Amino acid sequence: MVVDDDPDIIYSIREGLYTEYEILCAESGKQCLKILETEIPDIILLDIMMPYMSGWETFDRIRKNTSLRNVPVVFITARTDKNAKESGSFLGDDYLEKPFAINDLKSIIDKILRNKKTN
Repeated sequence: MVVDDDPDIIYSIREGLYTEYEILCAESGKQCLKILETEIPDIILLDIMMPYMSGWETFDRIRKNTSLRNVPVVFITARTDKNAKESGSFLGDDYLEKPFAINDLKSIIDKILRNKKTN
């Protein structure tokens, strides 16, 4: 699942990964949480800076749901400050700064999904 308020980012990720993964898309934290009522993705790619409900708040709500607690989250953001990077790396399973190469994102996803299968 990719959660980003920028339709171009959603489009790029979907186009870059659709041959290997089924991609669920949400343009807001609220839409993400609505989808998560009926779907449990293998991984969530979550933007930090979104209007109305930030990625941090969305992440908190995801983690409060016991059925979603173990879904890996990768923060994807244009924020490059030390605090965002440290928080994203600590709270989430990884952190990737925009702009990024789709191959870098794919490597992160593959690594997390491999680790998830072995645990």
